Formats: sequence, structure tokens, C-alpha cells
Amino acid sequence: MNVPSRISDMQVTSGRVVAGHVELDTDLPEGTNVTVLVPEGDETFEADPELERVLLQSIAQGREGRTVSFESVLAELRSRE
Repeated sequence: MNVPSRISDMQVTSGRVVAGHVELDTDLPEGTNVTVLVPEGDETFEADPELERVLLQSIAQGREGRTVSFESVLAELRSRE
């Protein structure tokens, strides 16, 4: 597995395509490199009540600042190899 040793800080923003160009809901400095992720079609997924509870709990933890660093996750994954 080829994993970079450092991932720089990222910003998540939304936008839409207008006249063939991506227009973001925020301003970025000129020359900023961006990656665009696009959902395919109208794909959805269904969550049973237990999965929905876990997802909502995780979102709440993130909003409260109770997160895990990328380095910790990567170390955990590497320890499983």
C-alpha cells in the first residue's frame, strides 16, 4: 500500500456546474488545486435503525470535536497488517 507520509490540511466546499465550469460556494486563492467528487446518478443507500443511530452519534461526536487524527487511524490500520 502506497500511502503518503503526510496529508496536508483539506477544506471541503460545495458548488455546482454552471455553463460547463465548477462554481464553488466559497472563494479559493487563484491557482488552488482542487479535486471534484461527483455522485453517479440518483444512487442512495438505506440504513436500518441501528446504522442510522451509529451514524447520527458519529456526526454528533464530530461536531463536539471528539475526533481521531488521521495519524492514529493510519497507525491502527498498519498494526493490522
